[in-house]
Amino acid sequence: MMHAQEYQYRTLKLLQLNPEMTQRQLADTLDVSLGKAHYVIKALISAGFIKIGNFKSSNNKIGYTHFLTPKGIREKAALASRFLEYKQEEYSRLRKEIRNLKVEVQRTTLNL
Repeated sequence: MMHAQEYQYRTLKLLQLNPEMTQRQLADTLDVSLGKAHYVIKALISAGFIKIGNFKSSNNKIGYTHFLTPKGIREKAALASRFLEYKQEEYSRLRKEIRNLKVEVQRTTLNL
């Protein structure tokens, strides 16, 4: 399960790369419910990190384009930094756990 800041970071990153991404596409990409995707987008709009504009799609439906604001671009960079730090700590914990498991497996196989 992702942390809230990870959802925000990944959402900002995805919308920056594909501003016309629908909430349904975003939900599918993030592997979350449509409601969760909607909640994250609303939170990012409320915080002033993204703005939404209208566009006409080829089949005459109105669609939306998501624009990262300057504040949103700064926040994306800050989230990336925090996310990197979190992932590095997680990586260190996993390396330690793997090391301990290897020792346990070696001890177990020696006692058989």
